[in-house]
Amino acid sequence: MRGHEYADLKAFATVAEAGSFARAAERLRISPSTLSQTIRTLEERLGVRLLNRTTRSVSLTEAGSRLLTRFQPAMAEMQAAVDEARALRDAPSGTVRLHVPRLAATVLVEPMLGAFNAAYPDIVLELAISDAVEDIVAGGFDVGITLGELLEKDMVAVALGGELRQLAVASPAYLARHGRPETPADLHAHACINWRKPGSGKIYNWEFFHDGRWITVAPEGPLIVSHREMALEAAAQGVGIAFAYWSARWMQPLLEAGRLETVLEAFCPPFPGWHLYYPRQRYALPAVRALIDFLRANAKPG
Repeated sequence: MRGHEYADLKAFATVAEAGSFARAAERLRISPSTLSQTIRTLEERLGVRLLNRTTRSVSLTEAGSRLLTRFQPAMAEMQAAVDEARALRDAPSGTVRLHVPRLAATVLVEPMLGAFNAAYPDIVLELAISDAVEDIVAGGFDVGITLGELLEKDMVAVALGGELRQLAVASPAYLARHGRPETPADLHAHACINWRKPGSGKIYNWEFFHDGRWITVAPEGPLIVSHREMALEAAAQGVGIAFAYWSARWMQPLLEAGRLETVLEAFCPPFPGWHLYYPRQRYALPAVRALIDFLRANAKPG
């Protein structure tokens, strides 16, 4: 079948469905006179009248009815094939690289991995899970997740998952032996479990807020870790006081089990939490846009 023959048959089917040359011409975005000429040419080529025309309506002749019955399913199949090809052209595919801190990976990314893969089976999602602060452009990443306070000004940023809160925690046994700190300054008299920031080599200072100002404490203690969940477990075992993000995955179960208690809560306000960030031009890539939109729609506070 030549290209113009398919177009002519499609025009005929449209007229039959619309029941009017004017309505059919509007759907095909051509003039009624052009459409009428197309049908007339088709009838001449086939040697049979396909439509009965009156001033008010159009109806199928017997030949036209038979042709439409045989041709319509084939036309539907051809249109479905075209639509499928277009969908493949437009479907997001390829590799997307995401840099994400360990906690954010656990509470924001991990719960949606199955759903994302089901929605976008042609995307390969590469996760680099690290607490090191990363220049995502220099590192070859498409998208990153970080805290709001660490965002670079030239990046597009989208808040994910609500506010965060860091809490100081210790085991009941430790507090029974050593007492409860009443102010951040009291931490200097306690055993504290420190966290060394990966990539920087620096031990993280604990930050508290009181009377309109931030208070920074550099505590000391018997243990330094690079993973904060290890600090929580060590605190639950009575090693000392840990300072870590509240999360339903890591901290809350230890609190509910009575293995940890919070201290200095009045000095630990919530603050803007995780943000998705990316160079503006990356959003134009379908696979990157799919991940960004999916995270924005599905990320839940953790």
